[in-house]
Amino acid sequence: MTAPPQGLAARATGTGPDDVAAPLTVVTVGTSLTSRGGWQEALERQLSVRLVRPVSVRIVARAGETSLWGCANLEAVVALKPDVVLVEFATNDAALQRRLSLGRSLAAMRTILERLLSLTPRPRVVVMAMNPVSGLRGLVRPRLKAYTAAHRDLARALGAEFLDHRPAWHRLGRAARARAIPDGLHPMAAEAAAIMVPALVEHLGRPQDAH
Repeated sequence: MTAPPQGLAARATGTGPDDVAAPLTVVTVGTSLTSRGGWQEALERQLSVRLVRPVSVRIVARAGETSLWGCANLEAVVALKPDVVLVEFATNDAALQRRLSLGRSLAAMRTILERLLSLTPRPRVVVMAMNPVSGLRGLVRPRLKAYTAAHRDLARALGAEFLDHRPAWHRLGRAARARAIPDGLHPMAAEAAAIMVPALVEHLGRPQDAH
């Protein structure tokens, strides 16, 4: 068997030969792309295999919400004592009907990231760019790329990580992507898992300082 990578695999392991590693707690935070994304079960299973330890994936997310909601519910994330936090809010923050300026979005994301990065032990915090958005739902998000780029730059400036799922979605091609994301915004669960989970397992399976 391949030796597990250092970092996440090594954290919270027992001290004796009969000890069992405590579950790695991954908290997924965000919008409907997280609350009903359908990819967490596959992530839990595949990451456990990769790290050779139990993994528990939890969800703190709500459909239709923005990073302001994330700020208001931040302590629910903290209470779970996460080893890893996956965060996505750009898709809803950029929606015109949310009336959330880029400046306010960045201020809220800064609050979220700084709070999470201040925890002891410090979790790995990964800001994610999710799937492309098309059709009417894309039209009401004309500055989504700008919001995503701003969240990426903030994450890197604060010492968090960034994982971009968009290239993998684009490699599907337009027709396949339209079938996978029939309403233009919410991927089918199986397709979301197929696209996101391998990238997440690869990303989290490497030491943090390798990113």
